[in-house]
Amino acid sequence: MKRYHLGFVFSVLVFASIGCYLWGVPSPQEGSGPVLAPQNSPAPTDTIVVPLSSPSASLSEPTGETSAEPSSATSIELELVVNGLEQPTGMVVVDSDLGRLFIIEKSGRIRLVESGQLVSAPFLDIRDRVGSSGSEQGLLGLAFDLNYSENGFLYVDYTDLDGNTVVSRFTATDSNHADSASEQVVLTQDQPAANHNGGQLAFGPDGYLYISFGDGGGGGDTFGNGQNQQSWLASILRIDVSNGLPYSVPSDNPFLSKPQARPELWAKGLRNPWRFSFDRQTGEMYIADVGQGNYEEVNVIPQGKGGENFGWPIMEGLHCYTTTSCNQSGYVLPVVEYDHSQGCSITGGYVYRGSKFPSLNGTYFFGDYCSGIIWGLRRDATNEWHVAKLLDTELQLSSFGEDDAGEIYVLDLGGGTVYQITVSDA
Repeated sequence: MKRYHLGFVFSVLVFASIGCYLWGVPSPQEGSGPVLAPQNSPAPTDTIVVPLSSPSASLSEPTGETSAEPSSATSIELELVVNGLEQPTGMVVVDSDLGRLFIIEKSGRIRLVESGQLVSAPFLDIRDRVGSSGSEQGLLGLAFDLNYSENGFLYVDYTDLDGNTVVSRFTATDSNHADSASEQVVLTQDQPAANHNGGQLAFGPDGYLYISFGDGGGGGDTFGNGQNQQSWLASILRIDVSNGLPYSVPSDNPFLSKPQARPELWAKGLRNPWRFSFDRQTGEMYIADVGQGNYEEVNVIPQGKGGENFGWPIMEGLHCYTTTSCNQSGYVLPVVEYDHSQGCSITGGYVYRGSKFPSLNGTYFFGDYCSGIIWGLRRDATNEWHVAKLLDTELQLSSFGEDDAGEIYVLDLGGGTVYQITVSDA
């Protein structure tokens, strides 16, 4: 792999507990979400707004499993893995297919990277049924069945030619190809607008398939889905696809006991959870939810929990959205937020659990599409969250990726490139 130096600054670390005001960065403007159409990124700023009461230091090598006590500072850089992609929106690997990367392209293709080389023929090409003209539309999610090595099943999330969401299963015919004619629809969702489609798919540690949906688009929860439990929109769903199609509902889904709620719901009150992931060590779910006009946020669900309501549109980040005072009871607040002085559209990532760079262990990487900034978030033994700005880039951060070994990757939509996060040479 060719090393790609970005010339960044390792800067401020913020200590704060859950529910405290942390710092400011950007979220999207009215009616926008994670912008997927290439555009010129604004010049990143080095400023992080920090509460005066919060101490600051550099993100340091952990002294324990999740510790972040100050010691030797760690610097990161990006190494170029592959280029030549067309608007990559996600990266997935298969545990039974080590060393190969499957890259999602917005237009409707899945590309295969093997030994650092982009395979010319697509692994799957469904451009004939994917609507990708809108900035937040296209092929958005991919998850391989937990028994993929036996059944060849893979699941995708895309917007169709009418702009609605489709989650479908396809079958691979061999290690390099999936049959585009093998589509079996799992579920569909009408989309009232072109933005806030969510689109993430992932199997959780419980073996169930999780699916993210935005609030239906517009701005300010135009269609009233944020707190509407009769709608899949503004939610994360949890379904069981292991016993045949289309799916069944797990018997312990948290909204099953609520007569007016859709049984597939796992979490509610999200504006546009463009990317979420599971910590492979702890099983926790990290959700990066794109904000409205002022704040971006990261939410964390402990393993085995569920039923959380993250408050949209009553709350945006840690703040009341429409008024200066609101009733926050019953809502789960984010563990970290940033305001729009730092970006405008959060891109969620993964918790580092690789073996190459022990100093990164337990760090959740996330970034901002508009500013190109990459941050690290880590919790210490006292349950305090530590945040550091790690890297200024000019990349259009559409997604992060995690390989079978737990190493973390960064995708650049406009450049059509994938990079790996590494630790700088001493």
